[in-house]
Amino acid sequence: MANFFTDNPELKFHLTHPLMEKIVALKERNFTDKDKFDYAPMDFEDAMDSYEKVLEIVGEICGDIVAPNAESVDQEGPKIVDNEVIYAKGTQENLDALVKAGLMGITLPRKYEGLNFPIVPYIMAADIVSRADAGFVNIWGLQDCAETINEFASEEQKQKYLPRISNGETAAMDLTEPDAGSDLQAVQLKATYNEEDGKWYLNGVKRFITNGDGHVSLVLARSEEGTTDGRGLSMFIYDRNEKAVIVRRIENKMGIKGSPTCELVFKNAPAELVGSRKMGLIKYVMALMNGARLGIGAQSVGVSESAYREALQYAKEREQFGKPIIQFPAVYEMLSLMKAKLDASRTLLYETSRMVDVYKTYMHISEERKLEPEERKELKRYQKMADFFTPLLKGMSSEYSNQLAYDSLQIHGGSGFMKDYPIERIYRDARITSIYEGTTQLQVVAAIRGVTTGGYVDRIREYEAMELKPELHGYRRILIGMTEEYVHAVKTVTSVKDLEYVDFHARRLVEMAGHIVMGYLLLLDTQRDDSFKTSTEIYINYGKAENQSRAEFIHSFNLDQLGLYKHV
Repeated sequence: MANFFTDNPELKFHLTHPLMEKIVALKERNFTDKDKFDYAPMDFEDAMDSYEKVLEIVGEICGDIVAPNAESVDQEGPKIVDNEVIYAKGTQENLDALVKAGLMGITLPRKYEGLNFPIVPYIMAADIVSRADAGFVNIWGLQDCAETINEFASEEQKQKYLPRISNGETAAMDLTEPDAGSDLQAVQLKATYNEEDGKWYLNGVKRFITNGDGHVSLVLARSEEGTTDGRGLSMFIYDRNEKAVIVRRIENKMGIKGSPTCELVFKNAPAELVGSRKMGLIKYVMALMNGARLGIGAQSVGVSESAYREALQYAKEREQFGKPIIQFPAVYEMLSLMKAKLDASRTLLYETSRMVDVYKTYMHISEERKLEPEERKELKRYQKMADFFTPLLKGMSSEYSNQLAYDSLQIHGGSGFMKDYPIERIYRDARITSIYEGTTQLQVVAAIRGVTTGGYVDRIREYEAMELKPELHGYRRILIGMTEEYVHAVKTVTSVKDLEYVDFHARRLVEMAGHIVMGYLLLLDTQRDDSFKTSTEIYINYGKAENQSRAEFIHSFNLDQLGLYKHV
């Protein structure tokens, strides 16, 4: 089989972005670990070589094991035996292979037996795994829960749990409840402190929990009696070894069938408080969810990659009217736009990952020493950008993964509707990406701040000022025109001074910003590598047309028309 890293040159291109030198130097604290750990890099080139070698191993395992197992895993799925989730045979093979290769705890510090990799190569590994099997990444990828433990837990808790995850134990985040889906402030699972033994105990039900029977779970629970909002919630660690949780059932889902989605009943389950009381939702879950949304961005891009490849291969092989269908304009137009959306999603994914890398690493450094004024300024700048870009990434990339899966199945025609081709599974798997970890509509709620505060346009102006080859100036002129159109649309909506009116147009404005941002990112990619030029031109032309239609709708709309939409 193919190596899913080496057969995709776009991955190495993003791995070698110029900002990586800064990210690696920060992550490695100028390579001070080289005297303590024999596998720590000596310098930047040594670190990059390590990332490439690990990603090649991920690519090989995904090509040789994970992808071939995907169909059987989809058919078999997990089951419950003696109150324990048993993975499908192929899922266990996948996990065993990645654990044996040391691919757990990728971003964790070496003192917790992790690899101390930045976010970028970890997200790249998730991108690769998702291409092989979108359901399996929900098990392997939940190791990012360890990042939250590393960020907020006590040193004793880190020493207890992080090496276990680095050595192959799985994780889960137990947030959702039957009556608290996206509205996490409504969480009711109760946490009670027992004065006699000095322990916390959890009671209640969690629902739709991905990998719910994981070894180490982060649980959001109500620790403050008499509260009804987010200020009464705290974060806890539950250890499966306590055997105090009943796995009531595994949900029968449309897609990602290899990933067990569980309903859990906590009965006096001992748990450990993470950080401070009352900060569970306000601080810790927000950090956890942002990490998860970055992961769903990677999953979405991986699904888009697999959907595009399946469509391209089928279009080359399938003949109609005496020639391959890829020669028909109706088909090659679809494929070209699919590739442009894929490249646009991927460049936004790694731009966001780099932002997260910089600010997260500065946060960890700030726990070791006082940051210099310039460092603190950089932390705040990158954190602000990451906060704006994360919901934009999750919203745009998940919608595109659904669109690419749809178009890929359409290119397959009737064959794609049958289980004989992988696209039938990919199509079902894609659907969840725009739903979980916050629906696209909720991502818009988070992203609209970047519109109304000028956050997106500030970053767009920075892209606009970057140096370009003369032959690329024409694309920049189009993007400048799109930006002025966007600014005018934002002004038109916000000048009404009605929050409901802003909310009504929020998705249009966020998508307009997304098209400009991704257009610029592709243009900057083309500045480094001409192979992106076709996708850049196609995507900018596509974005221009999409933005024009949104702007026209906004400018022809008025506040009185809102009433038309309230009576459906």
